[in-house]
Amino acid sequence: MKRRNFLNACAAGLAALPLSSWAAEMPGMSKKSRYKIAVIDLMILKRQKLSALPLAGEIGADGLEVDMGGLGDRPTFDNKLSDPAVRQQYLDKAKELNLEICSLAMTGFYAQSFAKRDGVEKMVGDCIETMKQMNVRTAFLPLGIQGDLVKNPELRPVIVERLKTVGKMAEKAGVVIGIETALDAKGEVELLREIGSKSIQIYFNFSNPLKEGRDLCEELRILGKNRICQIHCTDEDGVWLENNTRLDMKKVKTTLDKMGWKGWLVIERSRDASRPRDVKGNFSANTAFMKTIFQS
Repeated sequence: MKRRNFLNACAAGLAALPLSSWAAEMPGMSKKSRYKIAVIDLMILKRQKLSALPLAGEIGADGLEVDMGGLGDRPTFDNKLSDPAVRQQYLDKAKELNLEICSLAMTGFYAQSFAKRDGVEKMVGDCIETMKQMNVRTAFLPLGIQGDLVKNPELRPVIVERLKTVGKMAEKAGVVIGIETALDAKGEVELLREIGSKSIQIYFNFSNPLKEGRDLCEELRILGKNRICQIHCTDEDGVWLENNTRLDMKKVKTTLDKMGWKGWLVIERSRDASRPRDVKGNFSANTAFMKTIFQS
């Protein structure tokens, strides 16, 4: 009887608590584990600098997206992480600060032509090798201005063929390359079908449908949870996320919940126009807001 009374008392105590107060302590039930918030070293003005990690911690993020470095006319990225000693410093510092490196970013392709640039396989291959060495599963590959498939549809065949090759490389390494395109969600679904690789997915960016006047949540639903590897969860600069009247973050969360999606929400922009270089202020405000929506 004593044992039964004890168990009944424990059950009653748990039942009286709000779900969030005890579910977070149980494996697989933490809301925080479903959605994690990160910032980008490039956007916090710490591209390939070890000091990006402690700054990300001060901002309140759970992780960091690390850029592969500049590209320019080089044969590959200016990647300091190719040095084993530097890589280890990053890994050690991240562990010390309880931060995750959620992804690597090939932002050099914002300005370079993925369709026309020679040596693309080597560049992406170097990124994949760095991913393997750092145990990072996702990389960001923007098709950029010169790879805009809306304005330059004639580039589609060569981009598809190159992404097929990249997909095979990624499959072999067990990683995912997330692409950002100028297409709408239906167009991206068709593009992924043409590429035909589960290792090529969409790295969704909230600002793309918003600036084109499309329904953000409908775009998410069309793509579905299995085609979206990661999300840049901000809009163009101007106001903080909490003050953005065209972005209903609670509705976004409800949509993602219903889709069954989970993963990293990476803060890219949404800086206050009156203080654009206040890195800590801008990114701390947006991180705190995202956590109130997705982790409370």
